[in-house]
Amino acid sequence: MNKSEKDKRENDEQEKYFSGKKSNHTFKSQMIVMPDGRDIVDVVAGEPGPKSDITIFREYRSEFDLQQRFKGDKAYFGEDLITTPIKKPRNRELTTEQKEQNKQFSSNRIFVEHRIRLVKIFRVIQERFRLNPQKYEQIMLTICGLVRLRIRALILPGEISSMSSG
Repeated sequence: MNKSEKDKRENDEQEKYFSGKKSNHTFKSQMIVMPDGRDIVDVVAGEPGPKSDITIFREYRSEFDLQQRFKGDKAYFGEDLITTPIKKPRNRELTTEQKEQNKQFSSNRIFVEHRIRLVKIFRVIQERFRLNPQKYEQIMLTICGLVRLRIRALILPGEISSMSSG
């Protein structure tokens, strides 16, 4: 293989991770968290940057029960298994009732956002990843493991026994 073929192959690999939205090479990560924020159930890390959230979910949904339902943000709009907030129609406003439903939806989902914040504290998701790209998934899974340990430490022993029995 000559030098130009090797450069082209490396360029193709880089292009796969280039996100036009972020104007940078990025990795995508997706976390599935229990509705009450009690635990991180599943993590997908290291997907190419331009891949949409809903596409990542559709690729991995076969790993879950077909009856399982999820709650997500507006990035998952249009997926049958995921309940999302009501989007504002083009050139119109949401009704007061729809705004109230979105507010209720957000108040239920805030625990999930808190878990995502705990992962973001480690700054791997937000800043440039300077290590070998093949290590991104391993590092993300390690961070999620540390967050899970912290979640368990925050739950009192009495609460753990009541959760496991009911």
